Amino acid sequence: RAASFSGVRAMKHVAAYLLCVMGGNAAPSAGDVKKVLDAAGSEVDSAALDKVVAELGGKNLEELITEGTTKLASVAGSGGGGGGGGGAAPAAAAGGAAPAKAAAKEPEPEEDEDMGFSLFD
Repeated sequence: RAASFSGVRAMKHVAAYLLCVMGGNAAPSAGDVKKVLDAAGSEVDSAALDKVVAELGGKNLEELITEGTTKLASVAGSGGGGGGGGGAAPAAAAGGAAPAKAAAKEPEPEEDEDMGFSLFD
């Protein structure tokens, strides 16, 4: 569990690295990524930041993303389907709820009041 949690924490560092690249910095340094995280008010995990910069430095990010997308597409996903419909409402007891329904009235629609101007003119 600890490894997956640290991986999730590292994602903000990856996102900041990608923002630097998208902003025109082809090879962001740890300092560049730190500036982005600081601007976002996010804490910087130095170990995660160093790992991200070391792993992504000098690599073509478009190729990495394409390769990763291809790998994800090959993973079988079962989708799970819908949750199913809710159960049917219980049947009313003999002679129980029918009169109450008849007594319920629909509210009458309010008449439009002329306010002296039109919203669509």
